[in-house]
Amino acid sequence: MQIATPVPSCIVPAMSHTLTESDVVKMMDSLSNWGRWGADDQLGTLNLITPAKRLQAARLVQDGVGVTCARPITTEIAADTTFQPMRFMVDSGEGRDACSPERVLERRGASEFIGMVFHGYTITHVDTPAHYFWNGRIYNGRSCNLITSREGAQVESVELLHDGVVSRGVLLDVAALKGRWLESGEGVMPEDLDAAEKAQGVRVEPGDILLIRTGYYGRRLTQGPRSPLKDGSPAAHVACAPWFRERGVAMLGTDTHNDVSPLPYPRLGNALHIVSLVAMGLWLIDNGNLEDLAAACRSRGRWEFMLTLAPLRLQGTTGSPVNPIALF
Repeated sequence: MQIATPVPSCIVPAMSHTLTESDVVKMMDSLSNWGRWGADDQLGTLNLITPAKRLQAARLVQDGVGVTCARPITTEIAADTTFQPMRFMVDSGEGRDACSPERVLERRGASEFIGMVFHGYTITHVDTPAHYFWNGRIYNGRSCNLITSREGAQVESVELLHDGVVSRGVLLDVAALKGRWLESGEGVMPEDLDAAEKAQGVRVEPGDILLIRTGYYGRRLTQGPRSPLKDGSPAAHVACAPWFRERGVAMLGTDTHNDVSPLPYPRLGNALHIVSLVAMGLWLIDNGNLEDLAAACRSRGRWEFMLTLAPLRLQGTTGSPVNPIALF
């Protein structure tokens, strides 16, 4: 959805409900899920997706229509490209349209090498709890030394999701609620989530995959790419973390990199990532495309759907490119 009347470009400081840096640090204990599902747990909040929850999600499929929530992966160099994805053609069809008799038995096909750093600001991907550390620890108190240069993530790797993720998805369209896309540095606050629920007639429940639309990707499609590091970007503020835990959100996704920029708490870095991944074990979906999904929800007058995602079976990695599919 394109916003009819964009507001002028600016950076809006994220309001924090007088939330101090010390308050955020305290969340590492107050919101901690360490030990909640046992000392050996690596799934974190994905434990909230039960067989009954998957069956509930399946019953939401009524039209047989799928909608992608992913951005295309391209090799473009843009303002928001941290590392340019590479595509090297190992074999192509160039010059294969006219084969001499001696080339008849030669291979006729195309293949390519793809290389990328999916963590960043442009590729839709999932973050595992091992992606971030706090005081030398990852989710459930494990040492960050278990993430090594040689073996990669020896625990809490995306390979844990080899059977995929299926649950009830809920889109909270905060951009539509405000009638505009959110500005750089503007944080989605808990009252915004409450207001979006009320406006849309939906409620986030335990085990849900929550998607929050700020309009950031729609703005990119309309105005072109911007640098999150230089120009900033919106996201859910870390003040929402208690809301996520209270509601039992199993996975959180948005159309940005899931942290307000400029950083409200520079010394803490990406505060929402740290509290979500390390303390709560809340898996994240970064850089989604929620424009088509918002249109599909709006046209049907319903904001819940079955959401599926199947990360690549990459062993020892702290995430994966992913194409979440909403099914109506």
